[in-house]
Amino acid sequence: MSAIAARLQALLRPGDTLWWGQATAEPLTLTRTLAQHRHALAQGGRLQVFVGLGLSDTLQPAHADVLDFLGYAASGPHRALARAGVLDIIPSHYSQLPPLIAQGHIPADVVLLQVSPPDAQGRHSLGQVREYLPAAMERARVIVGEVHRDVPWTAGGPYLQAGDFDLLIDSDADLLDMARTEPGTVEQAIAAHIAGLVEDGSCLQLGVGNLPEAVLTALHRHRDLGLHSGAIGDGVVALAEAGVLTHARKSVDPGVGTAGVLMGGAGLRRWAHCNPRLQMRDTAYTHHPEVLAAMDKLVAINSAIEVDLTGQINAEVAGGIYMGAVGGAVDFLRGAARSKGGLPILALPSTAKTHSRIVPRLGGPVSTPRADAGLIVTEHGVADLRGQPLSRRVRRLIDIAAPQHREHLEEQAHGLLRQCGAAFPC
Repeated sequence: MSAIAARLQALLRPGDTLWWGQATAEPLTLTRTLAQHRHALAQGGRLQVFVGLGLSDTLQPAHADVLDFLGYAASGPHRALARAGVLDIIPSHYSQLPPLIAQGHIPADVVLLQVSPPDAQGRHSLGQVREYLPAAMERARVIVGEVHRDVPWTAGGPYLQAGDFDLLIDSDADLLDMARTEPGTVEQAIAAHIAGLVEDGSCLQLGVGNLPEAVLTALHRHRDLGLHSGAIGDGVVALAEAGVLTHARKSVDPGVGTAGVLMGGAGLRRWAHCNPRLQMRDTAYTHHPEVLAAMDKLVAINSAIEVDLTGQINAEVAGGIYMGAVGGAVDFLRGAARSKGGLPILALPSTAKTHSRIVPRLGGPVSTPRADAGLIVTEHGVADLRGQPLSRRVRRLIDIAAPQHREHLEEQAHGLLRQCGAAFPC
């Protein structure tokens, strides 16, 4: 057993639930130690781990011999856990994770943290993440930290002194970077439609990946945009350095961008380090309904797996496999709908390979009810569903579907609307 494993073993108890930062914020030295020495650390019992979005191959289905996997999402490498049937999904809105932890509905016994080197006051920052970790830290019996010289020191608290940790180690493991590829023509077309909707002075919420990166690129001619997002990627750096992302007109936190987790590479980390115009905040703040509603011109841009002809949205299951999450989409769509001048946007390509992603009926659960659908955007245009009856929703969604699928959708629409008691305008 390694020296780190031996020190962890003295802190853990059978039945403990462990938490750590998702994606780029995974403390790899600690999590790899857990996976490698799981039998000794479980001490004859079992351990439970809560997982978010994955970027590493640390956790494997074979580890279910001792570890129980619990999480809100099945993305990236963690999809293999779902396929193997060993990942138990909590289908919760992201905003509900902190109160579920605080109330003990989701246990939190041990938190493993990736932290920055201390500042002049001896304060370690949580670096690339806040999200649900502060709530877990409040409940935890044990807090373990992994200090890495390349983890940025970010504002927003909470900050920890050396004495706040039950165990603090140094790590030189390579940090995880979010893979980045150039957006394709479909993503660029969707981004152009979205950019045409966004007004100067708007406040942005968006995820990470090719489509959000394309949207950020398409916004370079805008002025005084702000940021309030659960996750941010590399594209925000270029937008900030171009003088577009100023946060000057934000009605909440003016002059400061707000985020829950950094999901990018070294450039994003360097930009975030000691950046006074960026605050990392926990989920209880970034996803709070009153905070979101108070933001003028909040533009919430989220994605999904498929949308049905009435506006119901599936962001969780494709082909019978759990691939996504309920996540924070509903939180932000509702927030943008209540925001003065806000835009609740759901963006997705019109097809996945040969299949239409606008469908008569969902192939998975309703992650976002049709009552919360706002503007649906594909490369073929924008369908504004706000205040629209079923018949107009169907027509508008067919109009932004891939042309080769529209005839079939129209055929299915007649029967669908008869069931709903609505007429379909041909």
